Amino acid sequence: MLRAAEQECRNHNHYYVGAEHMLFALLEEQDPDVEVLLRAESIDATGVHAELKRALGTGDDRMWEGILITPRVRKIVAFAEERAADRPVEPVDLFIAIRLEGGGMAADLLKRAARNAGLPR
Repeated sequence: MLRAAEQECRNHNHYYVGAEHMLFALLEEQDPDVEVLLRAESIDATGVHAELKRALGTGDDRMWEGILITPRVRKIVAFAEERAADRPVEPVDLFIAIRLEGGGMAADLLKRAARNAGLPR
């Protein structure tokens, strides 16, 4: 999943992998366990995906020699590894870890989507 997040980072001409790239990749993956959690909170995955895409925009059009992983993503991965314990980390572990970490654009978009889900349309 980190490779997919890195690819999203490259697709947007960014030099860092942030939680927003990870969430974008998770939503692209359409993992059934993640989708269950999204539906449980009535979060519109398509709407969050579109909002992330707009928010990410594109960075400067230049080649980067390396991609940095933000401290927030390192923390999210640590939470996911802790949750997974003795099994491999699954996409749902990363999704839950983004929510647990609670900071940044990715967590904010999910919080806002969950709050807005209960509002009349």
